[in-house]
Amino acid sequence: MMKFIWSEYIRHRAESRKFDLGKIEEILRYSAERYFDTETDRLVAVGRHDERLIMIPYEAYGDTVRAVTVHAVTRQQINFRIKTGRFSNG
Repeated sequence: MMKFIWSEYIRHRAESRKFDLGKIEEILRYSAERYFDTETDRLVAVGRHDERLIMIPYEAYGDTVRAVTVHAVTRQQINFRIKTGRFSNG
């Protein structure tokens, strides 16, 4: 079973951007859209939070997942990062 670590920073970012941690956890658990960010060396999960598309950079160690931050993103931004090689399928 996966264990999620929520730092004060991610809690603050989620609250200030009006994101629900439960929905963020659901995206981290079940999103089929995932990338490796070659600039930060982190994994990224993408999913829908109500009407917003969000991106969650995270680190995974065994069965522990630590979300780094969360923010709204556009499909165009994701496609650009794929095209430039910043995101690779991972």
